[in-house]
Amino acid sequence: MLVLGLETSCDETAAAVVEDGRRVLADVVSTQVDIHRRWGGVVPELASRNHIVQVMPVVHEALTRAQKTLDDVDLIAVTSGPGLIGALLVGVQVAKGLSLATGKPFVGANHLEGHLLAIRLIEDAPEPPFLGLVVSGGHTSLYEVQAYGRYRLVGSTRDDAAGEAYDKTARILGLPYPGGLPIDQLAQKGDPEAIRFPRALPGDNFDVSFSGLKTAVLHHVRKHGVPEGQALADLCASFQEAVADVLSKKLVAAARRLGHKQLVLCGGVAANSRLRALCSERARERGLNMYLPPVRLCTDNGAMIAVAGYEAYRRGLRGDFRLAADPAWRM
Repeated sequence: MLVLGLETSCDETAAAVVEDGRRVLADVVSTQVDIHRRWGGVVPELASRNHIVQVMPVVHEALTRAQKTLDDVDLIAVTSGPGLIGALLVGVQVAKGLSLATGKPFVGANHLEGHLLAIRLIEDAPEPPFLGLVVSGGHTSLYEVQAYGRYRLVGSTRDDAAGEAYDKTARILGLPYPGGLPIDQLAQKGDPEAIRFPRALPGDNFDVSFSGLKTAVLHHVRKHGVPEGQALADLCASFQEAVADVLSKKLVAAARRLGHKQLVLCGGVAANSRLRALCSERARERGLNMYLPPVRLCTDNGAMIAVAGYEAYRRGLRGDFRLAADPAWRM
């Protein structure tokens, strides 16, 4: 089955062509980072308008790279939630239009399920059950993947998502948006033990919290000023270590208590070098198998939506023209 996946949930316009939910023939992403950087974050209205401009050229480019046409496509999968309502509507309406024009079936896909199932696109991908940690700018959630289509939320952030904490910290330090990459790059030159930032591990559960960490960075800067040079690298490394320490501890603790041997790290922040390394290290120490999607499949992309749509279609789900964008869709 050849699936065309569309993703417009936030600030990336993406389309991909994926065969049988496992093999990527083409994956095209148009990012809006330069548009939103001057504002320090995503402006929903600007995101929606840019999706309208970019979506059909991106679809055309994906089909061209895959050397396919719409006639070759068997299924259209589109992110219908969660995300920004205006951005989601662009993708959903395009999917409906393509379905109406071609007679091809379409199905709505959950954005978070897409992140969890992106791991299906690597060789030797794990089969359920496994534990999946979704870490991104808008979500930090821990899911028990019992089967495709059957997920149990076992932990989440109580306030800021990890990616949100990165972006706010970058703003405090005068670093560009999005904050993940510049902080990671500086952190690799710094001392992660230079500043002992707090680790919020609330209660005997699998929740996390990052608002206190962000506030600690703010108080440090107010007291000492915005650092430069090595001091800036040390601060970034210390902040990053606090995030990776909390997330890796919670992931491994959940695996041990719930009896899971297979772990998956996914979402935009899963591209972070220290988080990938520390999760892998702690999993290995405890005899657990850690699976990491390549960095290109961590950020929002159409391939992961094609996989999620493929699995949804196999479960018997079908889209119809009443399909609505759901900005708060929970798995």
